[in-house]
Amino acid sequence: MLPNIIYMATFIINHVVSLFGSFVSSILVSLGIIKRKNVVGMNILRVNVRFNGQISVPLDINPQWTVSKMKETLSSKLNVLPEDLSIIFAGKELDDDICVENCDIGQQSILHAVRARNRAPSLTVTTSKMALLHESIASLQLSEDEQKTVNERNDKRKVNFYVYCSGPCKDVCPGKLRVRCSCCGQGTLTVIKDPCCWDDVLIAGRIPGVCQADNCSGDTAEFYFKCSNHESQEDQAVALYLIKNNFRDVPCLACTEVSTVILVFPCAAQHVICLDCFREYCISRLNERNFVQDENFGYTLPCAAGCTDSLIKETHHFKLLGEEHYARYQRFAAEEYLLQVGGVLCPFPGCGAGILPDPECRRIVCIQQGSQGCGFVFCRLCLQGYHIGRCEPIDNINTTQEYPYILNDENVEQARWEEDTKKTIKSTTKPCPKCRTSTEKDGGCMHMVCTRPQCGYHWCWMCQTEWTRDCMGNHWFG
Repeated sequence: MLPNIIYMATFIINHVVSLFGSFVSSILVSLGIIKRKNVVGMNILRVNVRFNGQISVPLDINPQWTVSKMKETLSSKLNVLPEDLSIIFAGKELDDDICVENCDIGQQSILHAVRARNRAPSLTVTTSKMALLHESIASLQLSEDEQKTVNERNDKRKVNFYVYCSGPCKDVCPGKLRVRCSCCGQGTLTVIKDPCCWDDVLIAGRIPGVCQADNCSGDTAEFYFKCSNHESQEDQAVALYLIKNNFRDVPCLACTEVSTVILVFPCAAQHVICLDCFREYCISRLNERNFVQDENFGYTLPCAAGCTDSLIKETHHFKLLGEEHYARYQRFAAEEYLLQVGGVLCPFPGCGAGILPDPECRRIVCIQQGSQGCGFVFCRLCLQGYHIGRCEPIDNINTTQEYPYILNDENVEQARWEEDTKKTIKSTTKPCPKCRTSTEKDGGCMHMVCTRPQCGYHWCWMCQTEWTRDCMGNHWFG
């Protein structure tokens, strides 16, 4: 009987251990009593901490840890007291009581550790909490009205930056904004104020900061973007700031489908186009050689709806064409620039080499140099074989195949990024008669009180005048 009892007890103990072993193990790991062997697991982050910009220390951290706990673990590896360390990430000094999972730290992220020193009082007051970093960065993509729209709709889709990753991805990917000192190039700079528009990020010298690295007096932030699919200090990506999450569900101006990710043209109406239709639009214009060569922005395109002042300024958006078409785009851009500065292209079939002759020279020789040039001699005026005397007239034969990109006017009208919000506000709100603040009525009586703190005006929803006893008697509830 006794051996059977012992056997059953052993079985129960082993069963309990198998059920709760992983739970107990995670507790012991979080307390630092034991170390987890498999650090690539879901609950463990492996980061690289650079101490004073020189020493690089790999560190395994639990997302549930506070920054204070992370400092304690790091201090044993650096032989520095935890209270003497400051951790800097993405332009902010991490407060001790902030949880790691609230700091937007991912696998293989690079953090910077410096010896703590006294901060200027103004910096302590103006530097915001790290926990709010993702909110301040999101404001680059969303205007105040757009952010309000997202909040009102309780949209769960994450607002991302989009970049073109020229590294292993070679595609359009979600990106992350990073900051470093413009003087020493290290990520040891803490910004004094957050960027609030794209110009703050794209134009150098707009955001001040304080570099915490020894022997560096840098006071200006330098922003750059990284692909969020992988972390590497060397890899940088170009921000595609016209690509956004379609949280307003605006239809594409070409196919009228509502896509999750769209491109918003920089025109006054901010027309919306899905990425597939944008590729088709670009390829059709490329086949027609109908891009615009602008002296400021390069070889680019306007809004597909034909809007004025709508040229795409960042030509890396054309990376969406794919490698083959983008190579054609680059070649056409170089040829178009050559023609604009007075150059010519060799007309011999299969050559097309670019030549920049003297302005008065009529006899052009396509000189052979390495793999370039064919030796063809031609007339600059008629682009035929060189001849003496007047050029013979040549029948104008259009050999260029055209690929028309036709849009429906009604679809274009519906695909306005700003128009969607304007229609919604116009149909569901009325302005306060005193301060003109848009007010939405979500039920209840006709007695309205302006929500603007400086106003607080009492008015009638139906009359749109000051609330009176007549309003109360005539249409308080209808």
